[in-house]
Order: sequence, then structure tokens, then C-alpha cells
Amino acid sequence: MVSFEMNDRKKIGLGLTGFGVFFSFLGIIFFFDKGLLAMGNILFISGVTLTIGLKSTMQFFMKRQNFKGTISFGVGFFLLVIGWPIFGMILEAYGFIVLFSGFWPTLAVFLQRIPVLGWLFQQPYVRSIAQGIMLCTWGLHFLDYFGILGDGHKAYIDA
Repeated sequence: MVSFEMNDRKKIGLGLTGFGVFFSFLGIIFFFDKGLLAMGNILFISGVTLTIGLKSTMQFFMKRQNFKGTISFGVGFFLLVIGWPIFGMILEAYGFIVLFSGFWPTLAVFLQRIPVLGWLFQQPYVRSIAQGIMLCTWGLHFLDYFGILGDGHKAYIDA
């Protein structure tokens, strides 16, 4: 059973996840600095692991429907470490969108309840951008469901 109480481990995990996002943002701002981007990825993954636990993290990343996102994220991280930060970040962004696309509606509701951000997200222009992002992620799942994106990744899953 999942515990929703906030203990010290979860607080540290959320802090590490936040620092991971911050370092990744700084890495992008500083022209794809691979050191900052790698540090951001390590902090993000370790923060998620501390927040939801090692077993839940492994189950999430190893789910059959998440393999494409996991592989994209991992290959993107590898490309980032070997010195190709732009290609690595493109692959990581795709993997991130595929992995966490189920959380976008929950995130949107959460952000609308924050006092200042809620007002900002109620504005028509910002709302149309958010709806466009959600339609894009749903479109990717639609294309994948009907096999339009290709079956190259399924050969690894069925083996």
C-alpha cells in the first residue's frame, strides 16, 4: 500500500527532484552544458527514486508500455555523457514525455490550485498552450497504439 504521508526521505527526494530540474534548466540556458545536464539527470532520477521508493521506480521504468520512454531517456543520457548534449536532450525530452504523459492532467489540476500560478494557468493563451501539449502527447500515444510509429521497439520487448 502506498503511503501518502510526507516523511524525511520523501522530502529529500522532492528536493533532489527539484534540484535536478533546476540543474537541467541551467544546463539548457548555458548552451547545453553537459556537466550541468548530467548533474540534473542524476539528481532527478535519484530524487524520483527517493520519493516513490526503489521498487516502485523500477516497476515504473520497467513496465512494458514504458519501455520506449525508458530506452529513449537512457540513450539520451548516454549521448549526453559522451558529449552530444543536443541530441541527448532531444531523446531525453521525448522519453520524458512518453514516460510521464499520464501525469499531465494531474499536474495541470495541481498547478491550477496554486494561488498565483492558478490564475496564470486560467488565462486563455496559457490554457491553449497547455491543451496543445496534452493533445501532442495523446497524439503520440494514438500513433503508437495503431502502430504508425513502427514496431522496432517491440522486437526487444517480445524477446
